[in-house]
Amino acid sequence: MREIVIPKGGAPEVLTIREVAEPTPGPGEVRVRVRTAGVNFADIMARMGLYPDAPPMPCVVGYEVAGDVDALGEGVTDVQVGERVLALTRFGGYSDAVVVPSEQVAAMPDTLSYEKGAAIPVNYLTAWLMLVRLGNVRAGDRVLVQAAAGGVGQAALQICLARGAEVIGTASAGKHERLRSLGVAHCIDYRNDDFEAAVAQITGGRGVDIALDAVGGKSLRKSYRSLAPMGRLFAFGASSLAPNTRRKLIPALRGLLSMPRFGAVELMNDNRGVFGVNLGHLWEERSALRAMLGDVLAGVSAGELDPVVDRTFPFTDAAAAHRYIQERKNFGKIILTA
Repeated sequence: MREIVIPKGGAPEVLTIREVAEPTPGPGEVRVRVRTAGVNFADIMARMGLYPDAPPMPCVVGYEVAGDVDALGEGVTDVQVGERVLALTRFGGYSDAVVVPSEQVAAMPDTLSYEKGAAIPVNYLTAWLMLVRLGNVRAGDRVLVQAAAGGVGQAALQICLARGAEVIGTASAGKHERLRSLGVAHCIDYRNDDFEAAVAQITGGRGVDIALDAVGGKSLRKSYRSLAPMGRLFAFGASSLAPNTRRKLIPALRGLLSMPRFGAVELMNDNRGVFGVNLGHLWEERSALRAMLGDVLAGVSAGELDPVVDRTFPFTDAAAAHRYIQERKNFGKIILTA
């Protein structure tokens, strides 16, 4: 079978396809014949050598896939051969076949395509964890969504709309018209406008109830200052550490050093909360992840949630998929097709 390997850190073109033997499922595991795999910014950070959780190079990344179950390990009774599924993979998803614990697999609704199936696990679980499980988003809340046109941003928008919350989204100006058509109440051009000042103007100085920040660096402090009393800030990424397609240590270091540190007294006096979210560090919380994924899929079946897939790229064009995301061209999810 084929798998896409990161042999060494570098630009998108370092990605290489190699042939390896197919994996065999062990007890409690299933093998999924991959039809589609999701591409996430964590994959890009790993390729650049900036993602400490990634396996040592050479490695195969990829957190999520959709496909068909074609083999079962001993003791698996809740999944059937031939079933259409999506799965969390914790690396290895850029492959023709993956083996995962059965608890990390979920049946796809009949109406869901493989492309949209692979767009669900990482983006929607991340957004659901922040907004619903931890953020308690509810009708009337105002939510600041950084990178509203991205995969998590679109998932967050749909969850907010389903729960009656208002979204203020940041994105480049060329994406504003479409964002408004999808329900974003206020759009901010992050390239030319100060989003902190814009949020203050939009909210009459009160601030937002929830802020989702995947940018990191100085943006986190500005997002914090944009919170209303009892507001919650969620830090779930650091795209500012990778402004170019190649690793540059000085900009990355500057970004790390600019990350704010929040003190207990400051948080108490401000009546605000700061949460850090990294789905990749929740693999042992399988029951919680499975329950949240079930809630997300129920929302898909009800028509409240519908993954936005921008483009698909064949496995042989994985480098182009990475470059497309790093150039901030995507609106929604980018998918690799086997």
